Amino acid sequence: MRLSPDQSVWVNLGWLQLNATVVTTWLLIALIAVTAGVLTRHLRSDTGITSAQSLLELLVGGIAGQIEAVGLKDSGRYLPFIGTLFIFIVVANVAAIIPGYEAPTGSLSTTAALALCVFLAVPLYGIRARGFRAYCKSYLQPTFAMLPFNIVSELSRTLALAVRLFGNIMSGALVIGIVASLVPLFFPIVFKALELITGIVQAYIFSVLATVYIAAATQGEA
Repeated sequence: MRLSPDQSVWVNLGWLQLNATVVTTWLLIALIAVTAGVLTRHLRSDTGITSAQSLLELLVGGIAGQIEAVGLKDSGRYLPFIGTLFIFIVVANVAAIIPGYEAPTGSLSTTAALALCVFLAVPLYGIRARGFRAYCKSYLQPTFAMLPFNIVSELSRTLALAVRLFGNIMSGALVIGIVASLVPLFFPIVFKALELITGIVQAYIFSVLATVYIAAATQGEA
């Protein structure tokens, strides 16, 4: 039993190897991009909006509401980044209903890349909101002696983001594989449903934590 989609190599040309993680990640990116383009092509502002636009507005409004609930007042500034994180992780996890599909979030390389995006976004948003000097000064609070501890905190929470998402998705797939080999009829279906719920919850947790980190970095914004 494979513990990660990284172990499933689809293309091996010696100098070039494409595993299931890389292939499914790019397919998901293409799927999300095309779907977004189709759904936003004919947006309307009158009362004759389509059901697809209503669902899209509900999704965007829900994400924006969560961003504001965490403490970021100008949700539109952070919506593209946080929303993209959430939608990608949800789609990657929910697609597990497709037979033979392996979620790229079950690979530590994918979750590490997502966590790295958050790690880079936090100081960028912080500097944009507070200025370079004010943001850097926050690492010296409450005293200069806290500098190494604040840096370690930034690195450790990035690692925690990556490992948490990877561990939950990978363990869910592993449990389903074990149960399917022992009881191949009814119970795997139940566990599959639970895995989908867990995937959505993990996407929510990852996005909320990213929002919390950005909110902490932008404190002091005028």
